[in-house]
Amino acid sequence: QVQLVESGGGLVQAGGSLRLSCSASARTFSTYNMAWFRQAPEKEREFVAGIRRTGGTTYYGDSVKGRFTVSRDNAKNTVYLQMNNLKAEDTAVYYCAADGSWAFYRDPSWYDLWGPGTQVTVSS
Repeated sequence: QVQLVESGGGLVQAGGSLRLSCSASARTFSTYNMAWFRQAPEKEREFVAGIRRTGGTTYYGDSVKGRFTVSRDNAKNTVYLQMNNLKAEDTAVYYCAADGSWAFYRDPSWYDLWGPGTQVTVSS
C-alpha cells in the first residue's frame, strides 16, 4: 500500500515562493494520479492542483492558476508543487493525495490515500 509524506511547508512572506514535495513509498507510484489539496481553518478542503500518471496533463484550481505548478518525477516516486507569488489566502495545511482511477477527480472524496499534510503560512 502506498504511503505519502509531504515536506517543504513553512512560513513565507507574501510574494515569495515555496516548493512542496510529496514522497511515496510504493514502487507503483507511476500508476497513480496525484493531487494537492489544502484546508484552512473552518473551511472545506479545496482542490489545488493535480497531475495524471504520465505527467503530461495537469489541473489547477482557479485560485492558483498561473501561480502554482505541479510536476512529478516517477523515477523518484515524488510529486512537487511549486508555489510562486504566494498570497495570504494561500495559508493552509497542504495535503498530497493519490488515486488509481483512469479519470482524474477534483473532489477529495474520491481519494483514499493521503499524506499527513504540511503547513504553509503566508505573512503579509
